Amino acid sequence: MKYFNDLADFSNEEIQALITLAARLDTNPEPEALRGKVLSLLFLSPSLRTLASFQAAMTRLGGGSFVISPEMSIHGIESRPGIVMDGAAAEHIREAIPVIASYGDAIGIRAFAERKNIDADMQENEFTSLTDLIDTPYINMESAMNHPCQSLADWKTLDDLNVPANGGKFVLSWAYHPRALPLAVPAATLHMAAKRGMDVTVLRPEGFELPQALMQKAISAAEAAGGSVTETDQRSEAMQGAHIIYAKSWSSTHHYGNKINDQKLREQHLDWCVDEPWFANAKDDCRFMHCLPVRRGVVVADEILDGPRSVVIAEARNRMLAQMAVLHQMLGGAS
Repeated sequence: MKYFNDLADFSNEEIQALITLAARLDTNPEPEALRGKVLSLLFLSPSLRTLASFQAAMTRLGGGSFVISPEMSIHGIESRPGIVMDGAAAEHIREAIPVIASYGDAIGIRAFAERKNIDADMQENEFTSLTDLIDTPYINMESAMNHPCQSLADWKTLDDLNVPANGGKFVLSWAYHPRALPLAVPAATLHMAAKRGMDVTVLRPEGFELPQALMQKAISAAEAAGGSVTETDQRSEAMQGAHIIYAKSWSSTHHYGNKINDQKLREQHLDWCVDEPWFANAKDDCRFMHCLPVRRGVVVADEILDGPRSVVIAEARNRMLAQMAVLHQMLGGAS
């Protein structure tokens, strides 16, 4: 495996093989599998689970890792192209990334969307500009429009719960958040559930529709896998017969990059906080998923997050296991 950038790059059979490997590594550890291997981790955006889970994954497989972020550099790292570097930063990302990559056998890169121009973010301009600087195997730890590590872990979580692929109903719901958040997780989650073959409903208020290109990507994946993708702003309709509700906040695509107008729109939807009445028409054992971090009482009520519907902790642990499988494949462990 030369890179892990998008679940769309893999067949369902290849994804299932990774999930099977993840489960095997959990029950039958291979603490020498990546002995002597090093993973470089570059975080241009903050992280908790991604950082900790990758470090834990490498340690469990016998390898090592190191972490670099702009805040850690004593020189400061400049990322803007064409800049005259007469300010605080003494090092440019164009030199920093090849050096960081050269110290490891693979590199993980995390760089959020700039969220100024939706077309530029849809093209993954920033992330591609970084990966173009290296020839080392790389892992997308979250880019403008993708988060394949989260999606692989979520797929495993659905399998662990025995949620049916074909015939399973998956609701991806927008939820209120005081800030405009990136589209990476909702975009990746939508595609993951569609590619798995589920009947996926995107539940969102008007103004928070996902970009048509992302919807079409998911529709194509669903058609190939025997699933479907629909979209609505009607909560009771969306939740009818649902096996899973996956809550996530994201920016308004009508006001992308415009904080003031986005804020005005989202503040009209303070009631989009998942609580028990949302589940009235769902399956009795409908589960709640979220990538974390999550704001209690804002995105989801405590009774859901602390109750039997929530699988967010198991979901988060699957991040480590899924990434162990990816690293095992990428860095030469026998599958």
